[in-house]
Amino acid sequence: MEVVIVPDSAAGGELIAEAMADLLRRKPDALLGVATGSTPLPVYQALAAKVGDKEVDASRARICQLDEYVGLPSGHPESYRSVVLREVVEPLGLDEGCFMGPDGSAEDVAAACAAYDRALAEAGGVDLQLLGIGTDGHIGFNEPCSSLASRTRIKTLTERTRVDNARFFDGDIEQVPHHVITQGIGTILEARHLVLLATGAAKADAVARAVEGPLSAMVPASALQLHPHATVVVDEAAAAGLKLADYFRATYAAKPKWQGV
Repeated sequence: MEVVIVPDSAAGGELIAEAMADLLRRKPDALLGVATGSTPLPVYQALAAKVGDKEVDASRARICQLDEYVGLPSGHPESYRSVVLREVVEPLGLDEGCFMGPDGSAEDVAAACAAYDRALAEAGGVDLQLLGIGTDGHIGFNEPCSSLASRTRIKTLTERTRVDNARFFDGDIEQVPHHVITQGIGTILEARHLVLLATGAAKADAVARAVEGPLSAMVPASALQLHPHATVVVDEAAAAGLKLADYFRATYAAKPKWQGV
């Protein structure tokens, strides 16, 4: 696992956007897995700017969703399909044909989960999966005690996660669904490159437990320790709990350019 400490969220967004751009230069039809929420917005903004400046051609890129609320219609502004189309697909100048995600409004949710897992495999797998981390250490919506071998499935959100997400629903927790479809930890680990971005002091404890703590289902993000190509990008505030912060800074400063991201 590589840990990169950056000054702020903008620097983190630029670093990850360049990694995505470099991937698209090497593989124009790469499948990019995206996350939702406020944390990854600087990534999408920086990547869209690179496309606008013609630093990279994203016209053949494919986009896939990490998770989706159950029960929200696809056109609901806070369905993750709507969010990804609004924040990623449209700014990159792509159309919906490049996009794939689970059907959170399906009558048979279990079948929709299995279908999405198959679709990712049939698409050749995710080339780069962007992740956030919850204050309780979750990735995707794999809450604490999720199986480290889990596949795409339905999950029940904890009260803490629903409280955290209420800000997207006018602060009204009653509007936040209780259930989601999420890629499982086992599914996530099949991506070729995992990139976790965390910013802000509220994420410091979760980052420290995920990076330096033991591998544990209680901290789902600690599963990144199992991955052969995982990059954790954190700002100074989110890095505050890392005992090896100085080592991570020194390692990144001495990193040879040929090694890439």
